[in-house]
Amino acid sequence: MRRDEFTEMRAFLEVAQERSFTRAASKLGVTRSALSHAISALEERLGVRLLSRTTRDVAPTTAGTRLVESIQPHFESIAAEISAITALRDKPSGQVRLVCPDDAIDLVFRPRLPAFLHDYPDITVELIIDNGFTNIVERQFDAGVRLGEAIARDMVAVRIGPDVSYAVVGSPEYFARRAAPSTPHDLTDHNCVNLRLPTSGALYAWEFAKDGREFSVRVEGQLTMSNIDPAISAALDGVGLSYAPRDLVRQHLDGGQLQEVLADWTPAFQGYHLYYPSRRHASPAFSAFLEAFRYRPRSPK
Repeated sequence: MRRDEFTEMRAFLEVAQERSFTRAASKLGVTRSALSHAISALEERLGVRLLSRTTRDVAPTTAGTRLVESIQPHFESIAAEISAITALRDKPSGQVRLVCPDDAIDLVFRPRLPAFLHDYPDITVELIIDNGFTNIVERQFDAGVRLGEAIARDMVAVRIGPDVSYAVVGSPEYFARRAAPSTPHDLTDHNCVNLRLPTSGALYAWEFAKDGREFSVRVEGQLTMSNIDPAISAALDGVGLSYAPRDLVRQHLDGGQLQEVLADWTPAFQGYHLYYPSRRHASPAFSAFLEAFRYRPRSPK
C-alpha cells in the first residue's frame, strides 16, 4: 500500500467513526479541507461513494460500512503492535484517553493524577467529561468510567474508588423558608434542582433505600442542570435542594453552607470503575495508568 493510500484509509476511518469532518480533522491534526480532499481522492480511486454527507451529519454508505469493518481491525492491530514495541522502553509512553462523569474528576482522579503524571512524564492523559453512556469503542477511548452498577457485562471492569454515597442538601437560607422533608416523598413539595441525563434526555430520578427497600422519586423544580457541580452551586445559592455525592459537598456541610436532610434514606453505590473491552490489547501506558488507579482498600489498623 502506498503512503497516500494508507493516509486516505486512516482519514476515512476517522471520519466514519466520528461522524464529523471537523472532529476527525482535529484528531488527525489536519485541516477540514485537506481531510475532505483525501476522502474525495479515495472515493474517486475506488469508484464508489463511501460517505453520505448532509448539512448536519456524515454517515458511511453501505460500501463505506463494509470498508470500515474490513480495515478497522488491521489499524487496531497496527496500533497494538506499536504500543507493544514502546514497552521495550525503560518507562511507558503514549496517550491514555478516558471518558468519565464530571464528579469522578474530583472524587477519583484529582487526588492521584499529579503523582501519576510526575512518575510517568512520557504519558499524556486526556479526560473527556460526559455524563452519558458513551460508546468507548466507537469513539476510540481507552476506557470509560462509571459506577459499578452501570457497567455492561461484556466489559472488563476494574474498581478505582470506594463506595459513593449521596446526600440531599440545601442551604440554611432555603430551609429558613421551607420545612425540611421528613421522607423522600416530601420532596414533591420542594424546589429541587434536577439533573438531565444526556443519553436518554430524561430527568434523573433521585434514588433512596431503607429497610431493604429501594425506590426512586421524580422531583420537580425551577432549575435543571446537566452536571453535578453547578447543581451543588445552585443549592449553595439557595435555589433549592440538590442530590450529590456526599464527598463533593462535605466541605460545605462542615462549613455550614449546606445542610443535609434524609440522611437515613440515602444509599451507597458501588464505587467508580474503569471499564474497557476484553478483546482490546492494553497499551503499556494504559496498563501503567490502570495499575496506578486501581482501588486498594486500606487495611484496618
